[in-house]
Amino acid sequence: MSFDNLCKLLSEKHPVTFASWVLGTPQTSVKVLKTELSIEPIRADYVTFLQLQGRILHLEFQTKLESTPPLPLRMLDYWVRLYRLYRLPVTQVVVLLLPPAPETVIETVFNVETTRHEYRVIPLWEENPELFLNDPALLPLAPLAATTQPQILLQQVVERVNQLEPRQRPEISAYTQILAGLKYRKDLIRQLFREGMMRESVIYQEILREGEQRGEQRGEQRGEQRGEQRERSLILRQLTRRVGELPQEVRSHIETLSLEQLENLGEALLDFQGIADLEAWFSTLE
Repeated sequence: MSFDNLCKLLSEKHPVTFASWVLGTPQTSVKVLKTELSIEPIRADYVTFLQLQGRILHLEFQTKLESTPPLPLRMLDYWVRLYRLYRLPVTQVVVLLLPPAPETVIETVFNVETTRHEYRVIPLWEENPELFLNDPALLPLAPLAATTQPQILLQQVVERVNQLEPRQRPEISAYTQILAGLKYRKDLIRQLFREGMMRESVIYQEILREGEQRGEQRGEQRGEQRGEQRERSLILRQLTRRVGELPQEVRSHIETLSLEQLENLGEALLDFQGIADLEAWFSTLE
């Protein structure tokens, strides 16, 4: 799935939220239009059409400005076809996901002789990230919002994702990681999301709390030992869920791992698909 098409999917899953964002005013009645505009063929793969009260919203996502035909002409073409079909005012908004090359002019008007047509452009990299961080429907776009500290913003995004309800989290996490790939290194994205999943794990939090309590009651060293054993048990349970029942020799091997190795295994197992992946990981320790 392309980045543009993912944004189209999100806007059609959450039309009220996206319409409210781009228009800057709360919307209540929004309908996704599944319609063919073509008298002649027109490419509308990454375009969302929403019907509001007495108005059509044409929402388009672009990773880059260059297109054929040029963006201003395409926006005019859409406007004419939409107005011909619905006879309603049409608001057009283009959301640019990435900044263009320096000195590039971002056009917002088609103008040839007596024909002039305007549309709005939202540069996502200039948008305040708070709106996106505080709304699950918009959260996948948050990594692309305005920031002077990109890695800190991505860490905030990971924290928000892991605070979501369990039923929402996998889907939104996947969408967010895909769109973050437009701006961030893939290894950084994987690292932060793996660490975030471990930190937000209920079992992991329980381990930390129990380790702290034991440390206070029986001394720091004994608390750390208890926390380490709990973490070892957590790793064993997670591995069983990921790759199936573990042979006794594998369990014995895990019992010999240091705390640092256990933490590394806790991150790595999120990518395991079978017992062969675990055996390959063990081979890296040799």
